[in-house]
Amino acid sequence: MKNYFVYILCSARNGTLYIGVTNDIQRRVYEHKQKMVNGFSKKYGVDKLVWAETFSTISDAIQAEKCLKRWKREWKLRLIEERNPEWEDLYESII
Repeated sequence: MKNYFVYILCSARNGTLYIGVTNDIQRRVYEHKQKMVNGFSKKYGVDKLVWAETFSTISDAIQAEKCLKRWKREWKLRLIEERNPEWEDLYESII
């Protein structure tokens, strides 16, 4: 069974946020960290994985990503802090 992930990256605690979806979170976060992804995350130095959720279908993951992107910033910050109060980079825990 394949898993899909919605994830939030940040530049620093309470900094710039990036929300994405992927089927390979290790590879995707690595690409962000190595600045291999042109665009928003590279431009703003957004490369710390601070939150992720797993889904069993791509359609559920995309729907969750779109919903999360519409949230107010304060809701996103609260979501991160509920699971990751110290805003630790979770990348090491997934590799």
